[in-house]
Amino acid sequence: MTEIRDLLLSRIRDVADYPQPGVMFKDITPLLADPAAFTALTDALAGIAGQSGATKVIGLEARGFILGAPVAVRAGLGFVPVRKAGKLPGATLSQAYELEYGSAEIEVHAEDLGGEDRVLIVDDVLATGGTAEASIQLVRRAGAEVAGLAVLMELGFLGGRARLEPALAGAPLEALLRL
Repeated sequence: MTEIRDLLLSRIRDVADYPQPGVMFKDITPLLADPAAFTALTDALAGIAGQSGATKVIGLEARGFILGAPVAVRAGLGFVPVRKAGKLPGATLSQAYELEYGSAEIEVHAEDLGGEDRVLIVDDVLATGGTAEASIQLVRRAGAEVAGLAVLMELGFLGGRARLEPALAGAPLEALLRL
């Protein structure tokens, strides 16, 4: 695991003062551009999906789509995108949540999840946990079970894990990198 961790870390670029002054953005595009690193990431997350007993993978907009879709394919599972409000046609379930300044809303197609599903939620970064918490609530409102949450990296200093533990209700939170 140390070898994969080192490979992944070597392909994540720090971008200072983006998207605003004082923020150190973790850019994963170099990782995605490297086939060996992207394959290692996909395999690691697909392994988590297999261990979780998931039947479907949810990817959170937008980088969660990039990670979640190949994980679902590799694990032999269905993929369900969770989008920002107003981006999906047809009947949707929505969940509002609070941001540092204001609020946002995410949606999923109502027919894509049901009582027989165990869902692994996949995203690139766990920061404050707001979007992940809303997605957990959305999965449960759809009648599905949360099998766990898997992320490429967790920014521990932002407290997302502590926020999510009650919402996860014992489901695992797996972070390949904890920064």
